[in-house]
Amino acid sequence: MARVRQDFPRTAAINLRATLEREFVKIRGQIKAGDSIAIGSGSRGISNIAEIVRTVVDLVKGVGANPFIFPAMGSHGGATPEGQTEVLASYGITEATMGAPIRASMEVRRIGMAPSGAPVFASEEAMRADGILLVNRVKPHTDFFGELGSGIIKMAVIGLGKKEGAAAMHIRAARFGHEKIIREMAHLLLCNTPILGGVAILENQFHETAAIEIIPREQIEAREPALLREARRMMPLLPFDEIDLLIIDRIGKNISGAGLDPNVVGRGVQGYVGGLAREGRPSPFVRRIFVRDLTPETHGNAIGIGNADITTTRLVTQIDRASTYVNAFTALSLQSAKIPIHFETDRECLERVLASLALDDVSAARVVRIRDTLALEEMEVSESLASEVKRQSGLVQLTKFSDLEFGGDGNLRNL
Repeated sequence: MARVRQDFPRTAAINLRATLEREFVKIRGQIKAGDSIAIGSGSRGISNIAEIVRTVVDLVKGVGANPFIFPAMGSHGGATPEGQTEVLASYGITEATMGAPIRASMEVRRIGMAPSGAPVFASEEAMRADGILLVNRVKPHTDFFGELGSGIIKMAVIGLGKKEGAAAMHIRAARFGHEKIIREMAHLLLCNTPILGGVAILENQFHETAAIEIIPREQIEAREPALLREARRMMPLLPFDEIDLLIIDRIGKNISGAGLDPNVVGRGVQGYVGGLAREGRPSPFVRRIFVRDLTPETHGNAIGIGNADITTTRLVTQIDRASTYVNAFTALSLQSAKIPIHFETDRECLERVLASLALDDVSAARVVRIRDTLALEEMEVSESLASEVKRQSGLVQLTKFSDLEFGGDGNLRNL
């Protein structure tokens, strides 16, 4: 294996506080002194999320209003107040660091019924406030492809709606499609709740904050598709069309709602075809996936492990079945929670999975190793990909090819 780098274009650095101060003018006139303002923050590992949320808190206080934070993360964190508070804390969002209370109740209020028949819910704590601000990253969704992705609109339905809202959306989406249902439910929420706007965050290929925009409520539905197009343009992807074995060091809810991003690995949350023949399947075509570990920030939620072909016993022992199962049933993605074949060491996992590729010579396997599906600037690739690395102008080889190194415990070092 050798380390290679993808030369992604850099985006200009932004001053987070100055940008938010400038954007806050768009909604400042809607907030009065003494108002209670609910600020929703989710379960994704968004760069600078603690600084962004803290700045929003400060700006709200600067008007003389009283902000509080509520977890806007559907069924994550085991769908309990304690679990969701713990998720926020893992991102540095606590009452002490934010200078504002956290109200994590899972209680919801039914707002109405969408045209499709989906009941629409909103957090009772947030509904008691005079205004609601939702803070989220805009990026392509893991479950569907369209003009809408993961962002403020989806957070209004699933985050603000808590577990009941998330479940109601997924039930109807299973029949009528995600984008249609999310749009219907979000429109009802935007018209019938005190949502003031959304703090939309864009990240570049380096998982850096590339842009922040505050969108007033009346502009959210029209503005978010354009932001999604920009996010899709900046999304990091694997540089190879066909891979025999993809080694992923870690997966987790902070990396992707699906644990490992289907937009990167080419495997959907509802399952995949395990055949080795490509048979017209789209790029990237990955024949085998080996997942080594969970992130600490996922708190045992191993959703997405069902998209791996093989894993380690140490990962399996870390799984919090309760939080994983709640997530899987709420999203109706039971495949994502299935536990693959697993072995004690990385070495044995690699020996077994390489043998399963049905190659005459396993040294010819096209192998790629990444830290996670967010970190795709640098990766390790096998010697069988050397000619492709040289051919691609956007790839730079950083080290010579050398054998994978295992520790005395039979495991690889972390990337």
